[in-house]
Amino acid sequence: MKFPAALRLSPRWTPYVLISPFLILFGVFGLFPLLFSLALAFQTWEPTSGLAAMEFVGFDNFIFALQDEWFWKSLRNTGWLAVASGVPQHLVAIPLAVFIHNAFNRSRNAVVGAYFLPYITSTVAIAILFSSLFSTDYGLINQALLSLGQVPGLGWLMPDAPIDWMGRAQNIKPAVSMIVFWRYVGFNVVLYLAALQTIPADLYEAATMDGASKWQQFWCITLPSLRPMIFFGVTLSVIGGLQLFEEPFILTQGRGGSDQAGMTTAIYLYRMAFDFNDFGAASAMSWLLFIVVVALTWATNRAFRPRGSAE
Repeated sequence: MKFPAALRLSPRWTPYVLISPFLILFGVFGLFPLLFSLALAFQTWEPTSGLAAMEFVGFDNFIFALQDEWFWKSLRNTGWLAVASGVPQHLVAIPLAVFIHNAFNRSRNAVVGAYFLPYITSTVAIAILFSSLFSTDYGLINQALLSLGQVPGLGWLMPDAPIDWMGRAQNIKPAVSMIVFWRYVGFNVVLYLAALQTIPADLYEAATMDGASKWQQFWCITLPSLRPMIFFGVTLSVIGGLQLFEEPFILTQGRGGSDQAGMTTAIYLYRMAFDFNDFGAASAMSWLLFIVVVALTWATNRAFRPRGSAE
């Protein structure tokens, strides 16, 4: 069947037509919400009143956010959780990836899959699981700590009574950090293991012939070779840590826990919009958080930049 000449598509426009579904979906579900939130940051609006109820307020929402003590508290909580859960991920993932790379051959994929499994598991399922594990009276974590306390020589390290993980402010952030660490350490192991497989074996053979120890090879060959992947992994940890939402939201039932110790910035701006019905302030806070993410990502880039490189 031949189409009339007027309906035939010019080869010049064919690529654009083929990618148009992606462009349409991105425009509707990606670009439009982004631009709408930017415009909303300068407005005051209650969704129940309709779009006509928007009122331009300039920078009032940003001023309100910068003067809001709870917003700053959420930023401090977010920074604490990002550092406490992010730094151990890489300190554990790098040597663990080196061990798996050297110790396993045929079964390497199975071992890596076991570590990677928490990353692809539903966040809700993980949070619910750990909610039961952190239970004060019947949680396995408290039961294990109390059992270890009965071992001679370990009693002074273990608590005398069950720990109220979710009910006391000083325990919420460590509990959330453990969950985030457990979930993402396997992802970083996969990253570093992939990078290790690109290091030429000749470098290690030459170092061995020169009398270099395993530690010297790790410090002088492995770590410098992993530098680009470390930069990539740390950047992902910085961005993900500052956007932390699901784990603390589910564990604290969306309220931030005792003394709002588990309230991250993402949770606070969510509550500002859907609990307090202030979408303008929530949009302003989201853009302030975006600025923080960009600034820390830039600082990470500067920290990992090779010495003597051009600006």
